[in-house]
Amino acid sequence: MVAFCILAPLLDAASKLATEAIPVGQITSARFVFQGLCMLPVMLLMRLSWAASGRDLTYLGLRAVFLMLSTYCFVASVQYMPIADAMAIVFVMPFILMFLGRLIFGNPIGTTRIVASAVGFGGAMLVIQPSLQSYGLVALLPLGCALTFSFYELITQAMSNRVHPVTMQLHTSLAGIIITLPLLWLFDGSGIPGLDAVMPDALNWLWLFGVGFWAAISHLSMTFAMKYAPASTLAPLHYLELVMAVALGYLIWGDFPNLLTWGGITLIVGSGLYIIAHEHRASQRHPMPPPLPSEAI
Repeated sequence: MVAFCILAPLLDAASKLATEAIPVGQITSARFVFQGLCMLPVMLLMRLSWAASGRDLTYLGLRAVFLMLSTYCFVASVQYMPIADAMAIVFVMPFILMFLGRLIFGNPIGTTRIVASAVGFGGAMLVIQPSLQSYGLVALLPLGCALTFSFYELITQAMSNRVHPVTMQLHTSLAGIIITLPLLWLFDGSGIPGLDAVMPDALNWLWLFGVGFWAAISHLSMTFAMKYAPASTLAPLHYLELVMAVALGYLIWGDFPNLLTWGGITLIVGSGLYIIAHEHRASQRHPMPPPLPSEAI
């Protein structure tokens, strides 16, 4: 999980660098293409089975759709926003997952969790408000990323005991390729921003490969972590990703969160850690699967 928190922001940085010349839709598609190329030799070397039931293939397709949407929303946001600001907003995922757990599984929420969620969303508003003034409605895109990635997480958790992590990553990549490449072909020459593909130069080919490579390595690390350790152990570590995002944003672009953003980040992280601790105590008192907190983009 620590490896994921260090490597996933490199994926975000490569995406932001690529947005200077490459449409967001093309970057999203490149993620699946290069991630699949990275996972294919791993799959072959491990001699894993390609077989999957019809139900699992359906889930894998849905997993790819939600990952595609979350990737598009996040990449579109960091095209204009600092990575740390966008990621801070995405960290409302634990609260979204908690409410999805209530709607889908009937898990109780309780007053204290609702209050913690309200505080966390208040922190997100502290980050969003100046971003709305500076960047417009694009500041809301990380919320779309948080929502779609929450469904991605729920599907991943549902399949974690049936499908090997490497197989899951490769099948998701293949499904993503099947979805995104026809869309790029359909909108080629349309002039629609974000969807009309261009021919990358050598440097941008490097950034696109980096998007897929760091996605493959980081998400494989996360998927193995989810397989071998409980969510209550992994979730607090996930906030290390913010530290890496702030460091990369400062080193590459000179971005550093202002005091208002730091206040929002503090509220989001504090509320998220409280929710995680509360879920951990609840799972010890009542041994039933709690809603999974957040794993990253």
